[in-house]
Amino acid sequence: MKSYTLHRHVQLFRFGDPFETESLCYPGENLIPQEEVELPEFDIFKNNGITVLTYQLEKQDRVIGLGESVGGINKRGRVIEAYATDDPIHTPDKRALYGAHNYLFIAGNKNLGIYLDFPGKISYDIGFSHPDRMIITIDGGDFDLYVFRHDDLLEAVRSFRKLQGVGYAPPKWAFGNQQSRWSYDTADKVREVADNMRKKWLPCDAIYLDIDYMENYKDFTVDETKFPDFRQFVEEMKIRGFRLIPIIDAGVKIEPGYHVYDEGVEEKYFCINEKDQPFVAAVWPGWVHFPDFQQPEVRQWFGKQYQVLTDYGIEGFWNDMNEPSVFYTEESLGTFIQKAKECEGKNIDLEDFFVLKDLFEALSANPDAYKKMHQISETKKIQHHQIHNLYGFNMTRAAAEGIEKIDPNKRYLLFSRSSFTGMGRYAGLWTGDNYSWWEHILLMIKMLPALNMGGFLYIGADIGGFGGDASPDLLVRWTQASLLTPLFRNHSAIGTRNQEPYSFDHWTTEAIRKMLELRYALIPYIYSEYMKAALHHDLYFKPLSFEYIDEHSMEVEDQLLVGESVMMAPIYQENARGRYVWVPEEMLLWKTVMNHQDEFQVIKPGHHYMHLELDETALFIRKNKMIVLADPAQNVDLMNFDRLTVLAFVDGEATYGYYDDDGETTNYKLEKNIKMMIRIRQHHNDYQIDVELKSSVTISKIHFMLTNPAGEFAEMDYDVSSGEIHKGSN
Repeated sequence: MKSYTLHRHVQLFRFGDPFETESLCYPGENLIPQEEVELPEFDIFKNNGITVLTYQLEKQDRVIGLGESVGGINKRGRVIEAYATDDPIHTPDKRALYGAHNYLFIAGNKNLGIYLDFPGKISYDIGFSHPDRMIITIDGGDFDLYVFRHDDLLEAVRSFRKLQGVGYAPPKWAFGNQQSRWSYDTADKVREVADNMRKKWLPCDAIYLDIDYMENYKDFTVDETKFPDFRQFVEEMKIRGFRLIPIIDAGVKIEPGYHVYDEGVEEKYFCINEKDQPFVAAVWPGWVHFPDFQQPEVRQWFGKQYQVLTDYGIEGFWNDMNEPSVFYTEESLGTFIQKAKECEGKNIDLEDFFVLKDLFEALSANPDAYKKMHQISETKKIQHHQIHNLYGFNMTRAAAEGIEKIDPNKRYLLFSRSSFTGMGRYAGLWTGDNYSWWEHILLMIKMLPALNMGGFLYIGADIGGFGGDASPDLLVRWTQASLLTPLFRNHSAIGTRNQEPYSFDHWTTEAIRKMLELRYALIPYIYSEYMKAALHHDLYFKPLSFEYIDEHSMEVEDQLLVGESVMMAPIYQENARGRYVWVPEEMLLWKTVMNHQDEFQVIKPGHHYMHLELDETALFIRKNKMIVLADPAQNVDLMNFDRLTVLAFVDGEATYGYYDDDGETTNYKLEKNIKMMIRIRQHHNDYQIDVELKSSVTISKIHFMLTNPAGEFAEMDYDVSSGEIHKGSN
């Protein structure tokens, strides 16, 4: 083991000769080994190629992180596996989901964070086998272990975030509402969705094209019978205010004459089997090959393919099935068919039935398939199982780098299903194929900060659930819970109940319309806080314990801090008309009610029961903080960001650094980050407002809505150019 000091709070311990994942972006070649340094926190055991790290847990220790995984924010009492898996049934007993995120932070009397840079399987037994021990089992002996020691837990997380580089910045329109469903299978069907969204005055910026748009499920093709004159159709929809977002899958259909297949075979760009022939498996198109994204030339080749669609005017993509998902292989299908034949005409007993059942279930996502697939890394042949978790990461990296070459100064929407730590600088992710279960609203809430810790900022869940049938109440509450998620998308599966907001009764549609308008009003704040987090290696979502150190805040897992000013505490239980909320400091409760005037109330610290009818949405504004709002519109392009509203809760003095940019280009990398500083000073019942423009912004007027701890409310208009204040304006 070699050790390196990267920072006074960060050490790297190198075991053996690790595989270079490129998940972090600091200059690793400049590392200078230090004198032998012990790793006192862990007992280390190696045997038969397996490494086991054991950590002694204190009673008060909380273990947080591990990104996309089931359970609470605190993972104690669970086993979590880092092994990207296509499993949509996210029940509490599942150990592995679509992403592999090997970072965790231990919060207790001392704070400790670790990141295991290893592309294969890792199991985290966090007080499951032994309540006072965390046992980490690594399926290998060569890996990098980063250790973060810091008195402040948030600073430890920021140290980790800095090693990953600047976060992904989507275009501003990508923070608007997005409508998706597997079954928008013709241009006319998409037009119907667009018509209904506009007729019902439901704000929306994007409509998704699932696998239905492709010609026989082939990547980078369009079925011209279902979508004739696709270029004109894309332009038509953009004129109407909708971007079209097509899906791209990992598997390339085996079909001579299909250009992606032909090029891949000719250049030997596909993963191979033990005989060095292209590996064959089945996904949507039937038999496919998988591009070997471990090779830089393959990433470059695959990235270029996106130009087929960008040339049509497409401005965003979602990468799917990239764990990679395997429905079956020739071998597993043959074994199942053989067993089925043996059972034909036979009185199947208990043993035969379960053998047959297990063989059928093993057709899909069978890890044995990954052991028969191989990839090439620097001319070396590697079993895919050993680097399995990198596949989705490298597919999405290929897309990001390809798109950047196609149009270097344009921001595209890009997110993925499978992921590995570090992908957050290339793209976002959604939390996978969830279900229309109330429990999955709570699971989303708990995943959000855990993903942020690993650099995944542009995130969100399928609102309403992908599988199953959403009830009106569930869709309303899920929309409320997702109000501040950067990725805001309603998505559902073919064969389920239609869950577009207009597909329900008039009352439900109107309730969701009100919430969508609130979402759009919040976009200035959402965008400002998102971009600051991306550029400054910070978090957009935080557990309360990252800001408040009282005993109750340490335990709360169903409330989050969003940006610097807001606390969210959504309802996620069926038939609930309220919930208990822990308020760690004095806050301003902002409640929006359908067809009624918004309500504001100062809430004292402590435990409170908050009554919220189904059509009521609540946000909490922190003391001496403010949020920036704009008038909503039917899409982001139609919004006027020159006239803003500031809602502030002031007790003495409040300041806010407002970030904005053109929302389209990559110029944000070169510009100053803060566009406007707002300072509000309270003098009894009066306020002094100072607005300092930091760079060229075109804000003309700001409407201030101010509340103090006494609950006194004041409104005034501020003319930015003259500095004049007009009190009592609306």
